Amino acid sequence: MSKVFKKTSGNGHIALYLGKRDFVDHVDSVEVVDGVVKVDPSGLEGRKVYVYLACAFRYGSDDLDVIGLSFRRDIWIKRVQVYPPTEAATAKTPMQESLMKKVGEQGCPFSFQLPTDLPCSVSLQPGPNDAGKACGVDFEVKAYLANSPDNADEVIEKKDTCRLMIRKIQFAPATNKAGPKAEISKQFMMTDKPVHLEASLGKEIYYHGDPITVSVKINNETAKVVKKIKISVEQLTSVVLYSSDTYTKAVCTEEFGETVNANSTFEKTLQITPLLASNKEKRGLSVDGRLKDEDTHLASTTLSSGEKEMQGIIVSYKVKINLMVSSGGLLGGLTASDVTLELPLTLMSPKPAEVTLD
Repeated sequence: MSKVFKKTSGNGHIALYLGKRDFVDHVDSVEVVDGVVKVDPSGLEGRKVYVYLACAFRYGSDDLDVIGLSFRRDIWIKRVQVYPPTEAATAKTPMQESLMKKVGEQGCPFSFQLPTDLPCSVSLQPGPNDAGKACGVDFEVKAYLANSPDNADEVIEKKDTCRLMIRKIQFAPATNKAGPKAEISKQFMMTDKPVHLEASLGKEIYYHGDPITVSVKINNETAKVVKKIKISVEQLTSVVLYSSDTYTKAVCTEEFGETVNANSTFEKTLQITPLLASNKEKRGLSVDGRLKDEDTHLASTTLSSGEKEMQGIIVSYKVKINLMVSSGGLLGGLTASDVTLELPLTLMSPKPAEVTLD
């Protein structure tokens, strides 16, 4: 195993071990979250060792929690007792076998099966002057000493806990399909013929950082002039907790000075590349969850089986094609109008090469 993630409690009596911190959501199933807790029974003082896995929505910094308000809401939580063992030993996963070799006889394995209707790890980008942890959805594995798994009256001291943040992530499906296509005809005041716009994307799924190809066909049957073409990519972030709120932010906008004169046609493939690097100052933009301060990118499109409503943060994208049409002449700018078309966009990361355990 190339790397082991370890966190030891302040009192040194328990230590949490994970073989990885990224767990893949395949839409119809999620990888098992499996690990090992090393337990020193001499320091337990009659208490038991529990592990929980929680998916939570964080909407404020922990350092703001000065008046007893909770700034996180658990979307899903599950607890298991690992010591003393409560049931007959089950077969260990390959990951647990590898970790047990490192930990030794004091290792207690645990595993969790995440449901498919949980969101992925997403952060909302803070503004330039915002301090503290970013808002968003995170996943936490925590081992702790306690007399019971979840007693609100029992005080669990920080020195009796150890925790590691993990990520639930999705990768683009292996197969890519033809891109979406749409068309619209728009008639203007005092004209009897329309401007016809047809647009399509080169493929269904694009990877972060790749240029998005947009094929545009225009048939201008009017006496007006298409002055320019504006293409933008918009990120739609739906926050589904107590209610559902959707926030739309443009992550990339390009204007192309292509002119389509009256009674003429136009056909061209244009490119646009949305990048997080161009949106670093944009507060509230969804980015893929990160562990520590590593680089990340725009949040990936959330894939869902659609069987249950997902809570947390759901991300989608659309490409908007806008024709700016004017009548020309002295009043051209005053009588300008638009023809707008939208296409759904799936923006994701490719699945990395398989890594095998030693």
